[in-house]
Amino acid sequence: MPTGPAGPLAGKGAVVTGGGRGIGAAVAEALAEAGAAVLVAARTRTEVDSVAERLRKKGASAHAVPCDVTDPASVAGLAQAAAARLPRVDILVNNAGVAPSAPVKSLTLEEWNRTFSVNATGTFLCTQAFLPGMVERRWGRVVNVASVAALGGAPYIAAYAASKHAVLGFTRCAAAEVAAQGVTVNALCPGYVDTPMTEAAVQRIAAKTGKSREDALAHIRATNPQGRLIAPEEVAFAVLFLCDERARGVNGQALVLDGGGLLA
Repeated sequence: MPTGPAGPLAGKGAVVTGGGRGIGAAVAEALAEAGAAVLVAARTRTEVDSVAERLRKKGASAHAVPCDVTDPASVAGLAQAAAARLPRVDILVNNAGVAPSAPVKSLTLEEWNRTFSVNATGTFLCTQAFLPGMVERRWGRVVNVASVAALGGAPYIAAYAASKHAVLGFTRCAAAEVAAQGVTVNALCPGYVDTPMTEAAVQRIAAKTGKSREDALAHIRATNPQGRLIAPEEVAFAVLFLCDERARGVNGQALVLDGGGLLA
């Protein structure tokens, strides 16, 4: 795929939430390399500033805005910043998320509500902010980073899995609403990705089970039949695929990236 200002997404504007590290940072870089002007958003200003600066050094048009996707006023500020700094917002990648773990019997209401607020409500608020402009221009791509947990269940992730099921349900409904208006809405459902979030899960497993970090990591890798973690760049490539004009027929779908662990 061509890269740089003359790339396939030249002239497009993209907003990536949770863009300070991991999947979000990889997605922002991939979109910038494909020619899009990118605005990266996350709660931690230093992280998004670092990502945007790195992209600008490569010649990309990149901006950073701190944003708490659970706060309607903060999302409204993100929309205002995007309007001021991007040509328009053609692409929205809802990647901000949290992944607590606890058995149902000890899961607190605060943890439950916080997980839904970030993963599900944040996706809703950001989509609601940017989708109308896409519909008006009759072109747009919304990509919601969900999880294989949106399609199944496992012990100790009730809040996370339920919130990602909500993201997938929202994706399908929004996709149905805009199907005839030049906009697609899809979900990506990766397994464990090589990110700080997964490293935190490894540390939790090690702490709760007494396993070594290496054994805990081996346990997580074993969920992928390929015996590995998914690379953030693989998720970013899937975003590029969904943004391609030749993928306009893909709408309301859950694209799974887990090495074949979940066979549909």
